[in-house]
Amino acid sequence: MSIISLVMQASFVVQMVMVILMALSFMSWWHIFSKHFTLANAKKHTEEFEDRFWSGSDLNGLYEHVKRSRSIGMEKIFEAGFGEFLKLRQKGGMELSDVMEGTRRAMRASCQRELDFLDKHNAFLASVGSVSPYIGLFGTVWGIMYAFKGLGNVGQATLATVAPHIAEALVATAIGLFAAIPAVVAYNRFAYDVDRLANRFDTFIEEFSNVLQRQVR
Repeated sequence: MSIISLVMQASFVVQMVMVILMALSFMSWWHIFSKHFTLANAKKHTEEFEDRFWSGSDLNGLYEHVKRSRSIGMEKIFEAGFGEFLKLRQKGGMELSDVMEGTRRAMRASCQRELDFLDKHNAFLASVGSVSPYIGLFGTVWGIMYAFKGLGNVGQATLATVAPHIAEALVATAIGLFAAIPAVVAYNRFAYDVDRLANRFDTFIEEFSNVLQRQVR
């Protein structure tokens, strides 16, 4: 018995469950590869920007460079914070504490937008990881019920008669696990990577605020 023959011989409901699980698996793998490259790109840009920022580059020149480029992650936070800082400084008559508070708010808002973008589709992976085994189990239970219903019309039920039907039903559970395991592993890894980037963003916001405060004193 091959997997294909087991799938083709299964009942209609079980086949539909398998189709749903395969679709979920395909979508989760699509998001896994997409998020892998997105997070890798964000980490690369963050490291490159930190090297430029702490190398003693002129903040105005760095700000103009970031505005011209396709910024992401920490670059976006710097652009939002420094841009707000310049606007508030140009108004005049504002206390330093008010200027820094407005700058921090701009960086916090930008940080949250970046984290929301990096965390995109993680909830889908978590849902696939938690729900897929139960969908597969439903297909298995339905298939076993269908198999035993068919065996009721057989005069003598032997292991050779029962085994193929049970195997067809168990394929649904196997496909459910095939969809769930990569999604769970990817979700945990991506959540860890986003948390690490969030910590780096928070640290940068505080350090950049201190840099700006020292410049205006």
